Amino acid sequence: MRKEKDKIKIIPLGGLSEIGKNLTVIEYKDEIIVIDCGMEFPDEEMLGIDIVIPDITYLKKNVNKVKGIFLTHGHEDHIGALPYVLKEINVPVYGSKLTLGIVDSKLKEHGLSGSVDLKCIKAGDVIKLNRMSVEFIRTSHSIADSMAIAVHTPVGIIVHTGDFKVDYTPIDGCVIDLARFAELGKEGVLLMLADSTNVERPGYTMSEKTVGKTFQKFFAVAKSRIIVATFASNIHRIQQVITAAEKYRRKVAISGRSMENIMEVAMNLGYIKIRKNTLISIDDINKYPGNKIVIITTGSQGEPMSALSRMAACEHKKVTIIPGDTIIISANPIPGNEKLVSRVINQLFKQGAQVIYEALADVHVSGHACQEELKLIHTLVKPKFFMPVHGEYRHLKQHADLAMKLGLSPKNIVIADNGDVVEVTKNSIRKNGKVVSGQVFVDGLGVGDVGNIVLRDRRHLSQDGILTVVITIEKGTGKVIAGPDIISRGFVYVRESEDLMEEAKQLVRGALKECQEKHITEWSSIKSNVKEVLRSFLYEKTKRKPMILPIIMEI
Repeated sequence: MRKEKDKIKIIPLGGLSEIGKNLTVIEYKDEIIVIDCGMEFPDEEMLGIDIVIPDITYLKKNVNKVKGIFLTHGHEDHIGALPYVLKEINVPVYGSKLTLGIVDSKLKEHGLSGSVDLKCIKAGDVIKLNRMSVEFIRTSHSIADSMAIAVHTPVGIIVHTGDFKVDYTPIDGCVIDLARFAELGKEGVLLMLADSTNVERPGYTMSEKTVGKTFQKFFAVAKSRIIVATFASNIHRIQQVITAAEKYRRKVAISGRSMENIMEVAMNLGYIKIRKNTLISIDDINKYPGNKIVIITTGSQGEPMSALSRMAACEHKKVTIIPGDTIIISANPIPGNEKLVSRVINQLFKQGAQVIYEALADVHVSGHACQEELKLIHTLVKPKFFMPVHGEYRHLKQHADLAMKLGLSPKNIVIADNGDVVEVTKNSIRKNGKVVSGQVFVDGLGVGDVGNIVLRDRRHLSQDGILTVVITIEKGTGKVIAGPDIISRGFVYVRESEDLMEEAKQLVRGALKECQEKHITEWSSIKSNVKEVLRSFLYEKTKRKPMILPIIMEI
């Protein structure tokens, strides 16, 4: 029998055809490594859902093969699912100092601190497993300590760029290690998986230092308080705010729980440099004149419960917006958040604040590579096969097209979906089957207990409301003793629709009488008859379809 070709499997469980929920499985024989373990925020239709995490059924079934989770950086879409996943599969987690500092603060919130083996690595480190080895390569991104990962296997080298851009003047001076990418390219890279987020944008991504210059410009002329909203994890951005504040002799206060947590981690680990007396408590901001205060806050995405949103709605306990405040929103709206951000900006303007956002000034730069940077990485790495990752389907397609323009054959490129099993040999790449993948919803303390049926019911309730019909019947005879009483929530206001409600009651009485005459005593049948007669009547009268919930009490 002909020996099976040596092959390696790439199985994305998240991060494809979406921005977020990044989790990639690389499997060779009896070893699995996992790259990243992220979450994503719910869209508008996921009513009541807090976050969305990947379905890790495949990893649970193969837990004995999993050798570790290897993290590229500390953003939520790459580490946010860890507390939930580690409760299911407790394996070592490898990451840089800052990344693990953020992870550990998350684990503490979930009562897992100390129970997980966190292994700190630095750029250039190689973790040797039995069959594979994992190398960490320094990159630039919008958070410090970002890494690409090269997986050395008997089949060949696999390079995963992680989220990256080519910044020649990064804030921390740690320039992307292009030399190592080039060395790997010379050795021969079998497969590259690369960030596709900004593939539609021509040219280069601006350096993070551009934002710092813009901050200095606005800080120089601001006559009152300055409030800067940005991502809590953007340590470099926060550092530039602090640097500008210190230059213009302003005190800095922090607002927002996630911002406070990340600041504490970054300061303790030495990633934020701040003078001893610069940082003050948010409780003390009124002790200083407005032109001596800078507030760094969460809420750049317009999240309803975030600090900036509460300020905009006059609901923040410590900060009230006053005319003359300068508010800088130093972030781009994530797709889907545009309306939320616009609403917050409008509210802030109404309160007399001067609001600066990306449409007006260079107060944000992306952490992702544009076309010319992607071309540079492709040219240095020279992969035999290519699989675009980290992006919506259009981004993946555009990235595949870009690779073809650089000379890669279409048959050497795979655009995969979450759950696809991509098999790679020395001479071929192909999809071969699927594994279980998808979305797991986290709602409060519940993980996975809310599914599509519950969401469908929530959407139904939000659109058409609910009508509850309460009936009391006599046990055995089925005779109606009390009711029907009808309670409406989100459908119509009962006092203004008395005629409609009375007519509905009459129909229910008729349906119950018919059941009694036919000797129907099964509750399910009685409920079904009541629902059917009401559904038709209400749609005819209102063209609405409320959820109808009959409740039968038997005495």
